[in-house]
Amino acid sequence: MNTKVKLKEVYELKQQYKAFYTGGTVAWKPDGQQFLCQNQGTISIVSIDNLHKPITLGEEQTDSEIAEDVIFTFAISNMGTSIVSGHRSGLLKLWDGETHTVQKMWKTMHQGPISRLVFNPSDSVIASGGTDSTIRLWDPNEQVCHGTVRGCEGMINVIVFHPDVDSKILVAVGDDTKIRAWNYETRKLIKTFEGHFSRVTGVSFSQDRTHIVSSGRDKILILWNFETQQAVKTIPVYESLESVTVLPTGITIGGIKLKKEKVYAACGGEDGVVKVWEMTGAKIVFKQSNSLVAKVSEEGGLAITHLFYSESLGRMAIVSADHNILVHECESFECAHQLSGFSDEILDLILVGKNDRYLAMATNSNDFKVYDVNTMNCQLVKGHTDIVMSLAANDRYILSSSKDHSIRLWSFSEDPFAIQCVAIGLKHTNVVGCVTLSKHEGSLCASVSQDRCLKTWKIPKKFEEQTDNELPRLQCLLTELAHEKDINCVCISPNDRLIATGSQDKTAKLWDASDLSVVGVFRGHTRGIWAVRFSPVDQILLTNAADCCIKLWSLEDMTCLKTFEGHDSSVLRVEFLSNGMQLLSAGADGLLKLWSIKTSECVQTLDRHENRIWALCVTRDESQFYSGGSDSQLIQWHDVTEIKRQHEMDQRKETLLQEQELNNLLRERKLLKALRLSLNLDRPLSTLKIVNEVIKAQEQGLDDTVRKLSNDHKERLLRHAIEWNTNSKNCRPAQLVLQVLLQETLAGRFQVSELNKHLEASLPYTDRHFKRLTEYMKDLKFVEYSLHCMQPHATKME
Repeated sequence: MNTKVKLKEVYELKQQYKAFYTGGTVAWKPDGQQFLCQNQGTISIVSIDNLHKPITLGEEQTDSEIAEDVIFTFAISNMGTSIVSGHRSGLLKLWDGETHTVQKMWKTMHQGPISRLVFNPSDSVIASGGTDSTIRLWDPNEQVCHGTVRGCEGMINVIVFHPDVDSKILVAVGDDTKIRAWNYETRKLIKTFEGHFSRVTGVSFSQDRTHIVSSGRDKILILWNFETQQAVKTIPVYESLESVTVLPTGITIGGIKLKKEKVYAACGGEDGVVKVWEMTGAKIVFKQSNSLVAKVSEEGGLAITHLFYSESLGRMAIVSADHNILVHECESFECAHQLSGFSDEILDLILVGKNDRYLAMATNSNDFKVYDVNTMNCQLVKGHTDIVMSLAANDRYILSSSKDHSIRLWSFSEDPFAIQCVAIGLKHTNVVGCVTLSKHEGSLCASVSQDRCLKTWKIPKKFEEQTDNELPRLQCLLTELAHEKDINCVCISPNDRLIATGSQDKTAKLWDASDLSVVGVFRGHTRGIWAVRFSPVDQILLTNAADCCIKLWSLEDMTCLKTFEGHDSSVLRVEFLSNGMQLLSAGADGLLKLWSIKTSECVQTLDRHENRIWALCVTRDESQFYSGGSDSQLIQWHDVTEIKRQHEMDQRKETLLQEQELNNLLRERKLLKALRLSLNLDRPLSTLKIVNEVIKAQEQGLDDTVRKLSNDHKERLLRHAIEWNTNSKNCRPAQLVLQVLLQETLAGRFQVSELNKHLEASLPYTDRHFKRLTEYMKDLKFVEYSLHCMQPHATKME
């Protein structure tokens, strides 16, 4: 039974997922439900459960216009009710934490940008540290500066208030290696801690307030006696540390209970692993084994940048240099939430799982990300040691390729989503640019690389048990030196019998999957080919290239059937839609185009991306698709063809009913009611006829009817009257209506936009009509005078 395929006509944007953290300050709200992240000069407020609509504070910066008031840093109050932000203009702005509106703003006296902002424990004082080596103390209620603290060298990197409000102590660190403490009421330096040999990155007070723990890039942790200023313990940790936080005693972390009367510090640095040290005994009591943060590859790099502990939730949050935020349950140290703040360049997208519930994304990272499309919660998948280039999937497996010359096969399960690497393929000698999986039987996969080789791999029904350190190897079935230049793409036909490849050598080739013999070569493109696709229903191959063209080829005689031209730059990706009757293409100019194959016409162009679109994936029912590219945006589009058609039908139906009603009113001579309806339908001719009828019938009430019209209807009537005024036949009704409307304007009952423009349009014609009527009056008076003169002579002749 043949079911007619309904062609797509209109896709609309459903959701746009942009970056919410691009590096800089991060804060965790006291209730643990939201993160505040610095995002290109603004603050994004993100829920840990659902990322659909981050709230933005501040002016968004665009490429075309540089916003003057970008945010350099911010802080959130301990109650979570206020946010203070430091701006490029030197202003401090105090925001309401609930309504996200600016409550107060004031000018700081810092000579240069503000680098750190902190609230004191009672939220009665804000400390601001700048690049001018000073710390200023502000009353947020009065916006008054209580004083300035000096003594640090270089930029202020760390500011910490003593947890006891009454002590009035402030601890700060500059670019030098000393930790200094002041009484911020008297502004006197009361303590100096010397012991680090490189920049100090974190300071945290112990629960009993008698000790502090400091971390630095000199690869040591120091426990200080706060009263005597002596280093109680110096612990070499053999990694540069970026953050340290003292944990409360009595909690359980990673299955280990922290004993009372001891100081425990959690630290994170370039190893990408959270470690908890018992400071007095210099012992590691817990070391994270399930880290999702990659270790730095070179000296001086960053892995973990921030550590937070939420006492109310019993959770720890880790912020990585890759702009990911990972929330761990302290008791088991299992990862509860993963938020990806910035995707960089999106290289590939695939949908997996039942009902396309999960979206896998390859970005400029060694890990790829899997999102639950319902909540957009993210899961990082680690395994590759270099950037992941391509992804492919069928019902059982996900296949990934990377710049590390390998391909990896992953098995996944749903509810909850879990993924595991089951095998690895290591035969390529260069970057593996593209992979594909057979969907029919699922026993074959193919890969292409910059080593110009095409390889096919066997996927066994069962994999061997994994040894401790080594994954099972995928068996390479066949290898062929396929092209003369880099191979960009590979695709397996729906019946698993043919493989197509496209290359920078401007050709596409068709291969027999059983022995990798050449079936055909497709020549015709003038630039490198970016992607190849088999039609889901016909014996047709699609190619798209850097020559701005899309071509359809016959698999029977290898001839070009059609060429689609419309993109102004390289066509990077194309997918078939509507049972092979339509195409969806993505270009390097950031445009998406929907094509009809039958007419070779572009049906719709979508313009929301700002740069190259590398990735496209369409859901199985084709009701939605996702696009991503160099602008780091993931955009979800949905098909609104039926909705639009229904809307147009409803509008047509409503218009027909109103037209029928208008005819009925005109037949019944209910002219003033008909006038309102005619304006509603925006029919200048009908409105003119009605006004003429009113004038002929000398019906009273035109003024009252116009007065009762809404402002929109009056404006529409004004436009109609100006249109009639251009014709001398219709000058009388036009002038009558203009007179009534101008009286309404003078009385203040009619506010018209662009009144000058309307008057300028009507004045020349009105002046012409006035001159013509004046001539008529002259002629009329002359005729009257002639008749008057002729009357005595007429009586004589009688």
